This record gives sequence, structure tokens and C-alpha cells, in this order.
Amino acid sequence: MLAASSVTLAQPVMAADYTITGSSNTYLRMTRTINKEDLYPLYEYLRFSVTAAEKDGSATSLHVGAWGRVDLFDKSTDHYTDGDLQYGYLSYQAAKNNLLVNAGRQFITEGVATERVDGLYVRSDFAAGITAAAFAGSPVVTTPNYKGGDFIYGGRVAQGKPGLYSVGVSALRDESDKAHDREEEGIDLWVHPVKQVDLTGRSSYNSITGGWMEHAYTLSVAPIDAVTVSADLSRINYEDYFYSVTTTAFALQPGGLLDPREKVTAAGVSAAWTPVKNLTVAAEYKNYGYELLGSADYVGGKVAYTTADALSLGASGHRMDGSSDRTRYYDYRLYALKKTGHTEFGVDFYNVIFDRPIDGVKSSYALTGIAGYEVTEKLKVGGDIEYSQSPDFDKEWRALVKVAYAFDMKCGEKGGKSEK
Repeated sequence: MLAASSVTLAQPVMAADYTITGSSNTYLRMTRTINKEDLYPLYEYLRFSVTAAEKDGSATSLHVGAWGRVDLFDKSTDHYTDGDLQYGYLSYQAAKNNLLVNAGRQFITEGVATERVDGLYVRSDFAAGITAAAFAGSPVVTTPNYKGGDFIYGGRVAQGKPGLYSVGVSALRDESDKAHDREEEGIDLWVHPVKQVDLTGRSSYNSITGGWMEHAYTLSVAPIDAVTVSADLSRINYEDYFYSVTTTAFALQPGGLLDPREKVTAAGVSAAWTPVKNLTVAAEYKNYGYELLGSADYVGGKVAYTTADALSLGASGHRMDGSSDRTRYYDYRLYALKKTGHTEFGVDFYNVIFDRPIDGVKSSYALTGIAGYEVTEKLKVGGDIEYSQSPDFDKEWRALVKVAYAFDMKCGEKGGKSEK
């Protein structure tokens, strides 16, 4: 259990103002496996940042995040403990041109690159609305038996006008001693010609396989303030998209779970209406077109009522009409969350009714109770407990206890004290 404590720091006279922020999130999960084994894994997530702001507007900072796990009940294997450094890097933000330089373990999202890398990242703005970014380093792989290459590098160049549009092109290469493991290029765009219209999209290409990995585009239109209509279209080619993976969950056959011949196209439309303040009514439809597994239509609606920091109520219902027993069902959801003073509590019920029983189960459901208490502005405790039934579990329960603690402190340039 974590508790708040009083900390006093004395800062020597320096030109910079220092800000220290951090958080600790502790989770105790309790569940029973399909083999009737009780598991009590305890997780700890720590995040820590120190930022020095200079008088000229520039800033230097250090960011660190890590997690650890230990199973409090089952210690029969060598893997009952685990942990990892999620990120740890030094950062410099210049006062001009939006220049940013990061060095260390970091998460990079630039066009086709969505990578965790041990290396260097640089980005800056230039004249005529041009922005450029580049990165290089070693890819971070979490599954030991899947190699992620030895050296990864890439970048993105974009041109745009704030509030109106942005168009970018990007590329990455992931190389090992023997060959190129990945060669990908992509384009991305954002167009906002008027207040009521917003278009975003991306396309990525695999140069090794010679095919398009993904196309994904979304258009949103708000003809009046109370109504928003959205449409989305995407297509994924498994052979190109999952060509190089670092986890068995997305490995292609043979030896993996995914059929490389599969292609899926998803197209949908939705509309949301806010007739009065805090109340939203929405309807949606989406078609999933699998070339091998067949197609499925998902249609339904939902209603939500939310007030600021006090009450959330919602209900939804959908129909999935597919070509297999597992994709022919109705699903329903009801939830309520109420906050009173420093206490919040809620309930969430989700139900799936299959057209035909799956492993003898006609109706699958999950009932979750939620509770939380704000001890102080920085310290919060809470938890939830879930009871469910599904085709995979006859009767299953899960519980989660969580403790969240956040802190921040500032040290001024004259060596003043900051207490927390």
C-alpha cells in the first residue's frame, strides 16, 4: 500500500526552474484460470520526469517509466516475476522552430513508424509549413524468440497549414546482419477545410512483399452543432501487413495463427445526435468483408447521458450477422457510474446472445462492479470485481485492486524550497 509523505527539497541557485512529476500505479489482480488455478499477480507501474526550463524558453528533461510484476500465490515457475523498462530518455526542446531531440528508450509515432526504439529521435519545423523528423536505433523486442532486427531507422516529412491541412510521407527500414527485415513507406493526411468537415487517413506499403499493407480513412461531417455523421473505410492485406512481427499472436501460417491469404475490408457509417445537453443518441453500421472467412454486418445504436464529474449512464444494443456461429449474435450493454464527494461507484453489464449455442453456451455475459475513493487530490484507491460466463469459461470471476499516487514539485531559480 502506498501512502503520501512530506518531502522538502532545497535547490541551489541555478538559471533554470525545475519541475519534478511522477506517478505510481499499483494493481493487484485476482483470477482463476480455466484449470482452476488461482492467480494473484501484483503489478507496479512507475513514471518519473524532471524538467529544467531555461529563461530563453528552451527545456531539458529526463523521462523514465518502468513496470514490474510478481505473483503472490503461484511461485512454481521461473516466470512468476517479470519487469521491463518501458521508456527512459533525455529530451531537449528548443525555444525556436519546435526543435525536439530525444535520446534513449522511447516510443516513436511518425507515419508508418509506431515503434519502441533504443536510439535517437529528432524533429523540427522549417519554412513554408514543412516539418521533418528522423530516428535511428535498435528496435525493442518483448518476445525473446522473435527477432526484431538489429538496426532500425526512418523518418517523416510533412507540409501543411495549422488548422487547415497536413500531408506527410514516411519510411522505415529494419535491418539485421543477413537482410532487411522491414521496408515500409507510407502517406498520411489530415484535411479540415471548414469547421464542419474533418478528413484523416493513411496508406502504408511493404516494399519487400511489393504490396499495400493498409488503407484507412475516416470522414467526419457536422452539418449542425447537434449532429455529427462519420464514415470510415479500411483494407488490410495480411501477407503484407503481418510480414514481419515480434509476437506469436500475429504470426502467419505455417506455424502461426493467421492465414497470409486473408484480406479484410471494413466500411462503416455512424451518426450521433445531441438533442439536449449531456444526452447523446447514436446509430452505427459496419460491414467486415473477409475474403476467406466471409462477411459480417454489425448494426446498432447507443444512448449516453453524462454530467460533469457526477453521473454517467448508458445503454447500447447491436446485431452481428456473420457467416459463422461465433459471428451471429446480439449484444447489449448497460452501465452506470456515480460520483458522490470523494467516492465513486458503478456497475457495468454486457450480454451476448448467440443464434446457436457455442460449446453449449447460448448466452454469454459479464457483470462488473466498480468502486473508488479519492483519499487526497494525489492519492486514489479503487477496485472492481467481475463475474462472467462465456463459451471459454463456464463461470469465471476476476477482481482488481488499484492504488494510484501522483506527485509534483517545483524548484525555483533562487534556490527556494518546494514542499509536497
